[in-house]
Amino acid sequence: MFTLLLASLMTLAPTLPGTTPAWRTPFENDPAGNTTATYAECVAYYQKLAAAYPAHLHLAEAGPTDAGQPLHEVVLSADGDGDPASTRRKNRRILFIQNGIHPGEPEGIDASMMLARDLMQQKSLAKLLAGVTVVIVPVYNIDGMLNRNSTTRVNQNGPAQYGFRGNARHLDLNRDYIKQESRNAQSFAALFQKWQPDVFVETHTSNGADYQYTMTLIATQHSKLAPALGSYLQGQLLPALYKSMEQKKWPMTPYVDFEGQTPESGLRAFLETPRYSTGYAALFNTIGFMPETHMLKAYAPRVHSTYDFLLTMLETVGHQAPALAAARAKAATDMAAQTTFPLTWALDEAHAETVQFRGYEGKMKPSEVSGQPRLYYDRAAPFTRPVQYFNTFKATTSASRPTAYIIPKAWTEVADRLRRNGATLEPLTREVTAPVEVYYFEDFKTTPKPFEGHYVHSQVRLQTRTETATFQPGDLVVYLNEAAPVRYLMETLEPQATDSFFAWGFFDSVLQQKEHFSDYVFEDLAADLLRRDPALRERLEKLKKDNAAFAANGPAQLEWVYLNSAYHEAGHNRYPVARWLGTGRL
Repeated sequence: MFTLLLASLMTLAPTLPGTTPAWRTPFENDPAGNTTATYAECVAYYQKLAAAYPAHLHLAEAGPTDAGQPLHEVVLSADGDGDPASTRRKNRRILFIQNGIHPGEPEGIDASMMLARDLMQQKSLAKLLAGVTVVIVPVYNIDGMLNRNSTTRVNQNGPAQYGFRGNARHLDLNRDYIKQESRNAQSFAALFQKWQPDVFVETHTSNGADYQYTMTLIATQHSKLAPALGSYLQGQLLPALYKSMEQKKWPMTPYVDFEGQTPESGLRAFLETPRYSTGYAALFNTIGFMPETHMLKAYAPRVHSTYDFLLTMLETVGHQAPALAAARAKAATDMAAQTTFPLTWALDEAHAETVQFRGYEGKMKPSEVSGQPRLYYDRAAPFTRPVQYFNTFKATTSASRPTAYIIPKAWTEVADRLRRNGATLEPLTREVTAPVEVYYFEDFKTTPKPFEGHYVHSQVRLQTRTETATFQPGDLVVYLNEAAPVRYLMETLEPQATDSFFAWGFFDSVLQQKEHFSDYVFEDLAADLLRRDPALRERLEKLKKDNAAFAANGPAQLEWVYLNSAYHEAGHNRYPVARWLGTGRL
């Protein structure tokens, strides 16, 4: 009941104390607290801040988006230093906040406008910038923010109008961090690599069950982080965030995801693979967070809880700056020596912790639509009780680290993405013949319907062969040395990884044969092959003996002989990216 009372009070008083009318945001100017800024209002507000506080706030365009409008970068610092290299030399931590990836979830847009202003105008907050530089993307999905409506967030309690989840190409940008098809994602990658932040926050609103909390939290899955970072996250950063938010009267819970009918069945940690923002950030030893306010709470408390979360994050990063820096440095050192990398994960249901969950009783009543029993949450029956929280994942697929990957120059889309994300690709200057490891696809599963414009592959089964291959001048070599983004390279170029470039269909053309045979012609060739190759004949006979259906299928046997002959094209089902395990340089 405390949360409901707080929500009602904050709906009546959305303006922060001490804010003059001239600096109130569109959200604060609405007495009901049910308005979010338009894109034009948001940009104009930051322009006004930049003009008023040029010594501490820098606003710049940071690349194009699919909407045709530029992505913006806001940098807040103690001395106006907007240069990442200089910022690092000053031993300042970098906090990167991104808003509006789903513009129908706009709390972060409004909260960040208010926070940026207060960091400029309130001395007690300005001092927080002494050790932390804040980078804000005011709106990431500008395309969706311009598509303003009042209906698409059917489950959500305000604001009165808001943007749309998809961008101008109908892409969900929080599935685009690896494939980077949108210009938004391409501009973001350049900005992220420029700053290489210590902590990344992307603001959201949740869907799902009803409960007492206004704010829930997805943190980078600690099992997937480098051990030093995972230990720091679990042991220091998260406890401080939860404690501070509780003190600010915003008790938090882990993101409410579960498999049963109601949350009491047990909360399950969200596995944010690299297609998501926090999963992408983790590839570069950046700790990521998605604060998720609850959709059914009024808009004003959702904005204010987001404001307080961002403020809490800034305070905590500043207080824990030495520990955070040490954990990231240790993670980088350990990764430089790491030889095996996990690529796929599964929830470890043998390990669970207990959290005190503040929920509402889930009950059943007849549906007015169907007459069948339907679930509802009874807000007159709040509870606090222990709930299991499954928050450990285990690796299910791993791969060893090669010395280098060799990428034929024809695969320009892959090369462009690698360069954009910090990889150095060196073109061969001469023809090179070398022993390499090559993958052949034996099996995989593909989604029956397109997902974000792709038929995504999973459960990839590979055959690894060592071959002597010849590479041409202009083919690209990426060395996995200490300076390389090693984990990013492993999780995009190893085809069995969850969000590899193969998984997203970048190499689908090798899965289709380009040449085949006419049965009546190849019959005689196949017979001659079997006469001249007794070992091949023996393998065929064994297959027929072991598999009655195969023994009765003449075309299948002919196909088998073809696939095991020199007539079968070498590139079919052959992954084009080779793994070089040698020493030195090619």
